[in-house]
Amino acid sequence: MKPGVDFIGVSVGAVVFNNNDEVFLSKRSQNCKNERGCWEFPGGSVEFGDTMKDTIIREMQEELGVTIEVAEHLSPIDHIIPEEGQHWVTSTFIAKIIDGTPKIMEPEKCEEIGWFTLDEIKDIPISIATRISYEQLLQKNIH
Repeated sequence: MKPGVDFIGVSVGAVVFNNNDEVFLSKRSQNCKNERGCWEFPGGSVEFGDTMKDTIIREMQEELGVTIEVAEHLSPIDHIIPEEGQHWVTSTFIAKIIDGTPKIMEPEKCEEIGWFTLDEIKDIPISIATRISYEQLLQKNIH
């Protein structure tokens, strides 16, 4: 049984700002389970017994080599991907890096990373969940 395919999966993401009001994005590799080649607020699947907060802290450490501090929780998202037959419920957290510099630790999942202004995000291919979280940020005027 596969989360997101055979049953609704649960995932988390992190919006991380730097001191220049840019947000960190990672580009999904061609090996990812969905939305390959899209940029996203990084994150991952919640594993049984883990809290969402613990999951995003772990995922950021494993995938990007950084320690984050979670500051705020955006509204949960129905992340439905009809063309791939997937349904996820995603929670995105606003966080800051408290240790480390982002680097690609799992190249099979991530092919590129970078910092973008909120204005630049509208012009690049981003995942559905990232688009919805981005819209929430704009509505709340968070940056």
